[in-house]
Amino acid sequence: MTQPTPDILCIGSVLWDVIGRSASHMRVGSDLPGRISRLPGGVAMNIAMTLRRFGMRPALLTTIGKDDEGRELLRACERMGMVTGYVYLSEDLPTDRYMAVEGANGLIAAIADAHSLEAAGDKILTPLADGRLGSAAAPFAGPVALDGNLKTELLETIAASPLFAAADLRVAPASPGKAERLAPFLNHARGTLYVNLEEAGYLCQATFTESATAAEALIARGAARALVTDGGRSASECDGTSVITQTPPEVLVTRVTGAGDTFMAAHIVAEARGESRETALTTALRAAATYVSGETPL
Repeated sequence: MTQPTPDILCIGSVLWDVIGRSASHMRVGSDLPGRISRLPGGVAMNIAMTLRRFGMRPALLTTIGKDDEGRELLRACERMGMVTGYVYLSEDLPTDRYMAVEGANGLIAAIADAHSLEAAGDKILTPLADGRLGSAAAPFAGPVALDGNLKTELLETIAASPLFAAADLRVAPASPGKAERLAPFLNHARGTLYVNLEEAGYLCQATFTESATAAEALIARGAARALVTDGGRSASECDGTSVITQTPPEVLVTRVTGAGDTFMAAHIVAEARGESRETALTTALRAAATYVSGETPL
């Protein structure tokens, strides 16, 4: 079956998000009323959903199990308009999951079970090599959103691979604990990195107090381009020639999970529309602020 032509590839985790939210402040050991939801999630999926809301057609490159949860997840992706024909469907790997607890004071704790994505390895990249989306001789030449849930060895391969030589590569870590996996993109000066202040610190082995210094430090460490966010305080973009810093709009925060993915997706769309560096950063910050306030970032 012929697949629709995608506007962008989203490579990485597509899984079920199980999120518990309470309107009260929480601490370790809290037992409070709230709501528990199960929604399609994962870094690649969160980015893809925002891209879809902004009118782009993303193709997913990931692994999904052929279990009941996987079939349900694949149907959900298709209903949202994702291109799913390039997904690696596994007979023996279960569908991945992510579980988080959030209170009025932000994220309390989270566990990411993305072991199937890690186990699938470079099988998820097969369409980029076999001619369906590209090959080493004629690499894919569009935008690619990549998340850091992939194993370090695979990220190292991607950072140096001719399959991505013509791609506009946009890279985000899955969490602060996995930020150091993005080191290959510093070593090969490939792609745009989207990180928060803590993640920038892990990558640079330093402590930063504001986003502009962190963005400049990433460039000094070898990044081709970097965007660093610092919650509601600031966000900075550095391309090696100059650094731009802006303050996000003030909003009442009602959710946290997925905010960084929304920021990244909105920034990609803004630049695809031809917006300047300054305007694209403003657009992305507004979209992220709208998202954390509980509204739809359109």
